[in-house]
Amino acid sequence: MTIFKTLMGASAALALGAGAALADPGLIIDLGGKFDKSFNESAFNGAQRWVEETGGEYYETELANEAQREQTMRRMAERGANPVVVLGFANASTLDAVAPDYPDTDFVIVDSVVEQPNVKSIVFSEHEGSYLVGMMAAMASETGTVSFIGGMDVPLISKFACGYAQGAKAVSPDIDVIVNMTGTTPTAWNDPVKGAELTRSQISQGSDVVYAAAGGTGIGVLQAAADADILSIGVDSNQNYLHPGEVLTSMVKRVDNAVYDAFTAGEAGELETGVEVLGLENEGVGVAVDENNQELVTEEMTAAIDEAKAQIASGEVEVHDYLSDNNCPAY
Repeated sequence: MTIFKTLMGASAALALGAGAALADPGLIIDLGGKFDKSFNESAFNGAQRWVEETGGEYYETELANEAQREQTMRRMAERGANPVVVLGFANASTLDAVAPDYPDTDFVIVDSVVEQPNVKSIVFSEHEGSYLVGMMAAMASETGTVSFIGGMDVPLISKFACGYAQGAKAVSPDIDVIVNMTGTTPTAWNDPVKGAELTRSQISQGSDVVYAAAGGTGIGVLQAAADADILSIGVDSNQNYLHPGEVLTSMVKRVDNAVYDAFTAGEAGELETGVEVLGLENEGVGVAVDENNQELVTEEMTAAIDEAKAQIASGEVEVHDYLSDNNCPAY
């Protein structure tokens, strides 16, 4: 069952506003679309799970360009959506400016921190999950070279890359880790052709395991890896099913739970603002193992991952957080 109200233009928004329940939440999906098979789709799935379990309705809009960020947030608030869940770090500065104008509306931003009294910020320990898949990549590699392809060249994506490289080097200190970013503009999130080109270039340099943290661009990465018969690693959503037997694992980031929990708390009037961090200890990030990749994940990998989780939890292993320190020790 899918129940949502799409905000498209001013007239459509006004029409939806008449008779809409004030408590209906809103979801603003970032560039790349809700079916990117990654970050956005995970969020959409969380909203749909809430609909299926509660029978509720929500407002939804997908951003088509940068210019829509501010007007969409304002329209959501003015229609009575509450809370308004905003996806993606690129919305942070806009939300910081918009939220004070709607003090009676609760906003939730997923993937960044906005310090306003009516904003809940949900961030993830992506570096910890990336460390684990980096270990797996190094254990699976036969060439001694693994690689990473990010989307937009921003510190958040370097956080993935640095954790991945650190995990790989924890297993094999001499391993080579190639890191490439797709671009410097938001189009980098939805360029599977460029993702495939970068993957082929990395393969020519010896990589036999590639990790993509690039939104829709990552679909091209996983396809090119499968075409070349090397292993890939998915991100955010469980992408193992896209190429069964070719995707080593996926670094799952529970954006779906973040959206589901925000909608649920908002409905109950229990949404707490401030910062929430989802990491290994609360299953906010993790490694996906299912029927599509279980033959690739060895007992040695499982044991190593379990040990690393315990060491990270105890503080014995500290995974570098690139957002706190932009000097990555692993590359």
